[in-house]
Amino acid sequence: MTVHMNGQPIYDIIFTQSFDALPEEMERLNIKNRRIMVVSDMNVGTIYTQGIVDLLRDYCKEIQSFIFKAGEKNKNLDVVRSLYEALIVNEFDRGDMLVALGGGVVGDLTGFAAATYLRGIDFVQIPTSLLAQADSSIGGKTGVDFSSYKNMVGAFHMPKLVYINVSTLNSLPDREFVSGMGEIIKYGMIRDADYFRWLMQHTRDIKAKDTETLLEMLRVSCNIKREIVEKDPKEQGDRALLNLGHTIGHAIEKTLNFELLHGECVAMGLIFSSKLSEQKGLISYEDYEEICDLITAFEFPDFPEDLNIKKVIKATKNDKKRASGQIKFIVLKKIGEACIDMSVTDEDMENAINAVYEEIE
Repeated sequence: MTVHMNGQPIYDIIFTQSFDALPEEMERLNIKNRRIMVVSDMNVGTIYTQGIVDLLRDYCKEIQSFIFKAGEKNKNLDVVRSLYEALIVNEFDRGDMLVALGGGVVGDLTGFAAATYLRGIDFVQIPTSLLAQADSSIGGKTGVDFSSYKNMVGAFHMPKLVYINVSTLNSLPDREFVSGMGEIIKYGMIRDADYFRWLMQHTRDIKAKDTETLLEMLRVSCNIKREIVEKDPKEQGDRALLNLGHTIGHAIEKTLNFELLHGECVAMGLIFSSKLSEQKGLISYEDYEEICDLITAFEFPDFPEDLNIKKVIKATKNDKKRASGQIKFIVLKKIGEACIDMSVTDEDMENAINAVYEEIE
């Protein structure tokens, strides 16, 4: 699958079941005389980094690795600083390349470092989590958190290749796998009702990590994101629709000090946003129930009993997608169609969240 910008091809997304084709795909990027730094976290790095280094060693000038502690709390400027230092000490120049091997945290941080080191060097995404394969590795959004404010420092910097090996999902903890479904369900909700219902029909095969089902699921999700990103690469319009569930989801993440995974918070945000859409008369209660049923089918964690709703709403004020002080809230017009609503108030959000909690009591 090829992603374009201004009508020109800029990178390919490869869907496969192994790393066997990686050297050939990397050779297309003329790595023979380039240094490569493979960036990963301790969880992924212990499983895959050495294998990737060994696989590419004979195809490039030099290859090294940089491993940092896993977790959202380490997606920060201090780790970026350490990565800069490793690149400088090893004399990486503008012709060299970074490889992001891991989940969304690794991809976001590596992409940001690539965008800013020497004013920009190339990087490749090798996403190993479902969330990264379906969402964060595609589209060129990079960034790190700043003082617990999520993705407040970042840049748009497109990768040169996205290499998706679905076999890595077999080593992914079940909780991380389910987390990725939060983003995948979002794609059906915003753009493709048939895909949404396909997810409902294939829930069992998805949870069983059936290879062909996963490949089909990722192809559709990635194609939806490709279409949106090509139309709006810098989030001036339709790309904002990808933030369905994220305004409240990010606020929950921050309020709970990142104790829940990103996709888990997005799933909650999807339910709250759907309830808000239903309360505004945009979708039917039946549509809202269908959305809840699909999310419930993937066994996301229960809603926190002690969630401070006032703090969550206050945290939405730090949403980086605000415009002129107003939140660009994404609502549903129907399953498969979303739109931007600039009129959503604190009261609207509070009413929606309270209504969901009343229903689950």
